[in-house]
Amino acid sequence: MARPRIKDVARHAGVSEKTVSNVLNDYVHVSDRTRRAVQEAIDHLGYRINLAGRHLRSGRTGIIALVVPELDVPYFAELAQYVVREAEKRSLTVLIHQSGADREREKAALAGFGSDFVDGVILSPLALAPDDLRAHTGPPPTVLLGELLNEGADHVAIDNERAAREATEHLLALGRRRILTVGGRDDGCVGTAQARTRGFRLALSGAGLPYDPASLLPVEAFHMSDGAEAVRRVLAAGVRPDALLCLNDQLALGALRALHGYGARVPEDVAVIGFDDVEGGRFSVPSLSTVAPDKEAVARVAVDLLLRRIEEAARPDAAGSPAAECPQDRVVAHRLVLRESTEGAAGRDGVW
Repeated sequence: MARPRIKDVARHAGVSEKTVSNVLNDYVHVSDRTRRAVQEAIDHLGYRINLAGRHLRSGRTGIIALVVPELDVPYFAELAQYVVREAEKRSLTVLIHQSGADREREKAALAGFGSDFVDGVILSPLALAPDDLRAHTGPPPTVLLGELLNEGADHVAIDNERAAREATEHLLALGRRRILTVGGRDDGCVGTAQARTRGFRLALSGAGLPYDPASLLPVEAFHMSDGAEAVRRVLAAGVRPDALLCLNDQLALGALRALHGYGARVPEDVAVIGFDDVEGGRFSVPSLSTVAPDKEAVARVAVDLLLRRIEEAARPDAAGSPAAECPQDRVVAHRLVLRESTEGAAGRDGVW
C-alpha cells in the first residue's frame, strides 16, 4: 500500500493541501473545527510527516551528535536521556558517541567526524586544549559541556567552583576540619576537577583554615574503583579524615565502600559528599549527599543553543553577524541534596 501523502489527507478532510500543511506546522490561524478534521484524516490514513524530505529541503539531516567521555558513567547516561528528550521535542535525532576522553576522538567530533551527516555537535570534552578550539573555524556548530575552554564555542555548565565551595562549607558547618578531596587537582590546568578544587580551597580560606596540598587525593579516573583505592591508600597510611569531598558520585560510592572496610562509620566518623546526584547515590547505604546539577536544564539549554547556531549557519547573512561572532557561556542551576552520608538520620527521606 502506498504511503499516504499530504494531498490524500487534504482530500479526506475536504481542505486544501496548504491547510493540511498549516495544521502540521501548528499554524495558529486555523480553526479548531478544521484542525480536528485534518487530525482525524491523519489518524485514519496513518499519515506520517516525511522528516527526511523536510530536512533535505532545508539542507539539514535532522541529526545532532552528543559526544561524552564514557557512557557507563551514570552522569553521562542520565544526561544523554535528557538530551534525547529535548531533541525529540524539536524533531531532531541524536547520535550518541563515546570519546573515551581521547583528544583525537574529541577533535574528530569537533570537526563533525569528517562528514556532513550531523547538523551540530554537543561535546563534553576532557582532553581538548584551547588551541584545538581556536583551530576549529568551520562547521558543524558545536556546544561544549563541562568546564569552559575559554573560547571558540557556546558552553553550558554549572558553576563548579561555587558548587564545591558550598559543599565544603556544608562539611565545615558540621564541624569537620580534616577534609580530604577525592579526585582533587591543583595543577593550574583548565578542567572540572580543577574548578571544584578551587572551590574547596576558597571554602577553607573563608573559614580561616590552611590549605594542605596533601588533602588532595589524586585518581586515575573518576570511577568507583578509583575512589575506593584512593581512600584505602590514605587510610592505610594512617591518615584519619573526618570528611571527604568527592568530585563525583562514583568516587563517593567507592569511598563509602572503602570506609566500610575499615570500620569507619558514615557520617559519625567521616562525612561524605559527592557531585552529580546519580541514581545510585539515592540507594546507597547510607544514602549519599551530593551536589545536584540541573541535568534537564543543561540538556535544554545545550540543544536550544545548538539549534540556534544551526539556524544561523543556514542563513546567507550569518557570517559576520554579532550573534554568530560571540559564543555564549551559559550557567545553569545546581543545589545541595543532603542525605544520610552527611546528615545521618536527619538526612533520611521519611520515618521508619
